[in-house]
Amino acid sequence: AVSDTQMQQCRTMPGVRAVIALPGSRYGDPPALAVVANSWWQARKAANTLTAAVASQQASAVSTVTVLQDIRNTVQNDDGLPVRFYGGAKKVLAASARTVDATYEAPFLAHATMEPMNATVRVSNEGADVWTGTQVPTYARAAVAHVLGLDDEQVTVHQHILGGGFGRRLDVDYIAQAAAIAKSAPGLPVQVIWSREDDMRHDFYRPATVSRLRASLDDSGRITAVVSHSAGQAPFKSYSNRVGLRLTQTGPDRTTTEGTWDQPYAFPALHASHSETESAIPVGSWRSVGHSHHAFFVESFIDELAVAAKQDPAAYRAAMLQSHPRALRVLQLAVEKSGWGTPLEPAADGRPRARGIALHAGFGSIVAEVAEVSLATDGRIRVHRVVAAVDCGIPVNPNIIAQQIESGIIDGLSVALNGELMVDGGTTRQSNFHDYQLLRIDECPVIETHIVPNLDVPSGIGETGLPPIAPAVANAVYTLTGARLRSLPLRMPKEAAS
Repeated sequence: AVSDTQMQQCRTMPGVRAVIALPGSRYGDPPALAVVANSWWQARKAANTLTAAVASQQASAVSTVTVLQDIRNTVQNDDGLPVRFYGGAKKVLAASARTVDATYEAPFLAHATMEPMNATVRVSNEGADVWTGTQVPTYARAAVAHVLGLDDEQVTVHQHILGGGFGRRLDVDYIAQAAAIAKSAPGLPVQVIWSREDDMRHDFYRPATVSRLRASLDDSGRITAVVSHSAGQAPFKSYSNRVGLRLTQTGPDRTTTEGTWDQPYAFPALHASHSETESAIPVGSWRSVGHSHHAFFVESFIDELAVAAKQDPAAYRAAMLQSHPRALRVLQLAVEKSGWGTPLEPAADGRPRARGIALHAGFGSIVAEVAEVSLATDGRIRVHRVVAAVDCGIPVNPNIIAQQIESGIIDGLSVALNGELMVDGGTTRQSNFHDYQLLRIDECPVIETHIVPNLDVPSGIGETGLPPIAPAVANAVYTLTGARLRSLPLRMPKEAAS
């Protein structure tokens, strides 16, 4: 425990006004010590004197290694809850003489938003004011009211630019924490700014997920049945419990399986299921939610089936999209604009390049992406060019559409090539951008966005560009090397890298 001597030393440091014990709240902010000072730097320096003592209390046996192993065991040993099934897929698979079976994995991910969590709260006799960036102002107001014992109408939220949300600012833990601290200094605006290290260690992470995909093929290589079973924590259910969204606290969480049963391919039989797991690692929504990893699982598997059928991956997909002309147009546009099927010149360093393709539907839109990749001499995957085709209904603002697709691809490449949040002894191994790396500017590929003309109702564009990029890159790596990468982040085995 923090000793009285340590507390007193902290209180006497320059600029320090108070050291406050916070009880934590239902919103996910844990019990903590908060240092109030005249400036952020003074508060940070003082708080650092207490960090070692507090960290020793937080040590535990929680580890991503054991959590992932539990999820793997669940996938193999539990049937889960079916979310969509038709055509007797399991029976068709059991009776088939030709099957493909593959298991894929995705790790925990942090949000790593541009701005770490921050909020300013001022408590007065009339109520409270909040200055923050939040994706849900209504829940932000309710959290402050709850912490301060006020009615919601007594709290005013001054909404600011997010500084990056991606699902992290759906949660209101940092706002509740700011309100609890401000309660001790009535009349004064109290600004709470987490350090990057705080932000990385106290996130609500994208859940680690494992998926087993099986399919049966006929003599022509056509799919006769697909059986998909995944396991992992339920992000939206966890979020609902924190913010008190009662309608989604029970029952299945559809975000755990989105991207599996809702794709445009015409499978004759399908059985998609999921097993919800639990762990001490808190989870929440992350950009494109379940689509972010299920697109990697499903689109990598489709490529494996095309290889088993000895067919071109783009043509194999097109054959299954004949009853979905909208998705077929997206695929065809990506194929055309990328030069699919034509020879690729070597990279600038003389290393060979290859293409990979992926298509995914989500948030009412459809995106296909073709990635051109090579391997550096040290085995690192290099992405040189990405061609994206998108149908998001009537293109109201083509420039914004292109910007959103580009940002989704860059975000998706960051996690496809580097993204992994690991926990050891109850705390995160990663702490800042030196060990949780985002895509560097010299790693960013040329990105081309092509929009399918459409007069339908506008649909989502903020999250749709991210899901297809990881499988497009992985599929290109297979074409280039023959190595099938089934786990994120994408790392070449030593024998294949050479």
